[in-house]
Amino acid sequence: MKTLVMAVILAAWQREFRRSTKGYRIIAVNKAEKIDVENVNHPGELKQVDAEFYKAMKKAYLKILPKASPGLTLTEIQERLRPHLPEELFPNGAKAGWWAKTVQLDLEAKGIVLREKSKPLRLRLES
Repeated sequence: MKTLVMAVILAAWQREFRRSTKGYRIIAVNKAEKIDVENVNHPGELKQVDAEFYKAMKKAYLKILPKASPGLTLTEIQERLRPHLPEELFPNGAKAGWWAKTVQLDLEAKGIVLREKSKPLRLRLES
């Protein structure tokens, strides 16, 4: 019964109990804010992703992409993004590749980023 009550409290208040040297303390756990993203390859479909990661990657993307041709290749984008990403979200660039692609496809679907007709593929901001 005690376990059930604790489970209900945890679910209802989204709290995490941790044992400390002075007994129990309660640490609030925030439910991650979500944001809808589009995909240029799947028009009309929306996916929800963590807003904090998305916003950090989008900010970095908008900093590094040029408005004029030639745009940047995907390799150049990966190299230039990393210094602009917060270390606490992307330690040593962890998961940056997945987030970069997610943001790229979303920004393309929204018309903010354009693909240039070149080989290798180059991206730039809509001017």
